[in-house]
Amino acid sequence: MLESGQILQGRYQLKQKLGKNAGRQTWLAEDLATETKEKVVVKLLAFGGEVQWDDLKLFEREAQVLKQLDHPRIPKYRDYFHIDDRTLWFGLVQEYIPGASLKELLSQGRKFTKKEIHKITVSVLNILFYLHDKNPPVLHRDIKPSNLIWGEDEYIYLVDFGAVQDRAATEGATFTVVGTYGYAPMEQFGGRAVPASDLYALGATLIHLLTGIPPADLPQKNLQIQFADKVNLSPHLASWLMKMTEPALERRFSNVREALENLKQINLKGEARGNELLKQTSDLNNSGQGRLLDSSVPVPDEIKGWNWGAFLLPWIWPLTNNVWIGLLCWIPQIGWLMAIALGARGNEWAWKSKKWRSIEHFKAHQRGWAIAGLFIGIPTAWIYLVFLAMILGLR
Repeated sequence: MLESGQILQGRYQLKQKLGKNAGRQTWLAEDLATETKEKVVVKLLAFGGEVQWDDLKLFEREAQVLKQLDHPRIPKYRDYFHIDDRTLWFGLVQEYIPGASLKELLSQGRKFTKKEIHKITVSVLNILFYLHDKNPPVLHRDIKPSNLIWGEDEYIYLVDFGAVQDRAATEGATFTVVGTYGYAPMEQFGGRAVPASDLYALGATLIHLLTGIPPADLPQKNLQIQFADKVNLSPHLASWLMKMTEPALERRFSNVREALENLKQINLKGEARGNELLKQTSDLNNSGQGRLLDSSVPVPDEIKGWNWGAFLLPWIWPLTNNVWIGLLCWIPQIGWLMAIALGARGNEWAWKSKKWRSIEHFKAHQRGWAIAGLFIGIPTAWIYLVFLAMILGLR
């Protein structure tokens, strides 16, 4: 029997039970092996009884997948262990995200504004782009309000990868039915989840947030959730949400990029003005647009700011970032002005000029250039200044 105060593996002290169902427990705990006794989430699975091999396989898969993921809005993997006591317990430890789930906020009577819905939608699409862009794609398969956390830092997090799929289903193979009724599409209950299945779940979640009614409790017509009369959206945006939750897989958006492109067209037509749902999509990976000076191409807020690599190494930084206008820095008369311009606008120009795998990939690349600038650019600048001073002194 697990109790508050109990220490597992000599380091995880259980503090508060967060959830419990058949053979499973989720605890808030403190990691005593860290200086600050960091808070972590410990998920425990008791093997035997109602918990069978399929449950254990999903639990182990969750641990393996989380171990490979590195996204700022997905809790980080910490540890995996088992306790061989009278009951065989398997434990998964992951980062704790302070905040409240969207389900908790709904139960408290929270009414989400269109601006908040926009923020949630863009955040989740950004996470899904990262997951689906992996090889093979990682499918969450259980997106719903209880698995989305509104963090105390005002970011949206996707949690609970207990239903995750990281490989394609094999024809004729047995499968475990996962997902939550009302949020999961029909093909998922048939064991054939695809990236569009997560899009359906996101669409159903947005309908719940907009209407305050669980999608399973809303009327349906030909298996399509009927919600338009309960929300105040433009016809184009309502149609977008209907296509997200289209029961027929072939008529639904097939991937995040397609859903994003459709939203862009709505924005260009002026259908998403004011506080309309999904007014901007700048948090998504829309890099590589190729329109360097086009201000209509949105740039993610996460990457905005001064680019030290471009400023300190303006002669070579443009080459690996496809910012060809930066080559003007080789002209002595305007070189220093171009270096300043690269520092100020380098992130924006690089984002538009080159296709990046993700925002994280872009940020890691620019961090590398910043480090190179510190160790190469600054010393080179000093040598140049000393050399210039010597020449002027000789004159």
